[in-house]
Amino acid sequence: MSVSEAVNQGDVKFSIDENGIATIIFHHPLSNSLPGKVLKKLADTITELGENNDAKVIVIKSEGERAFCAGASFDELISIKDLETGKKFFMGFANVINACRKCPKFIIGRVQGKTVGGGVGLASAVDYCYATRYSAIKLSELAIGIGPFVVGPAVERKVGTSAMSQLAINATEWRSADWAKEKGLYADVFETIEDMDKDIDAIANRLADSNPEAMRLLKKVFWEGTENWDQLLSDRAALSGELVLSDFTVNAINAFKKK
Repeated sequence: MSVSEAVNQGDVKFSIDENGIATIIFHHPLSNSLPGKVLKKLADTITELGENNDAKVIVIKSEGERAFCAGASFDELISIKDLETGKKFFMGFANVINACRKCPKFIIGRVQGKTVGGGVGLASAVDYCYATRYSAIKLSELAIGIGPFVVGPAVERKVGTSAMSQLAINATEWRSADWAKEKGLYADVFETIEDMDKDIDAIANRLADSNPEAMRLLKKVFWEGTENWDQLLSDRAALSGELVLSDFTVNAINAFKKK
């Protein structure tokens, strides 16, 4: 697959059922990676559903039964040639996290398989996240010459500084779904996708019957102290955008792609 094909593929779709449960599904043929096009549509869809009175609760999932999300698109990363383009790409992740943060509806995450980098950021930015036992996590950014600067605040908020540091420093090691549950990223871990979906359906329907104003206010309380994240994540995107231009990072990404 060429760089242009990889960058232009992938999509985001959503539906709202009769009970007011909105489901967002993102996909990309390369293990549900996230090029800029998909990131923008994902952020816009979260914002749109937050303003849609027909949607009472939101579920975010990816397509297929294997990887939940492979994180940033390597093909797009190595095509970045200037700081402005670099910052714009990483702002895609910042915008998704901020869209989750600002959305007045509770967002449930459905993680069916391994998730890397920006995918871990997305799992951290939802309000309640379920996973299967196959849903290991990894923050691989340092291994390719950058760092988890943009997703870092969301991950740290969910799992704490110690666990976030372990993920960021040991960038090549997978951490199990049980480890992620123990640290607070996952609310529960299931043996099968079918078992997970039953619990997601149950909690989504309970939330859909709950007081929307109470949920809005509760979510606001949960996210207190993050009011500076528009600027914080923009600054972090600039850091990543600068690092991705270095020869070290370009060589590291190319070597990573050949594995």
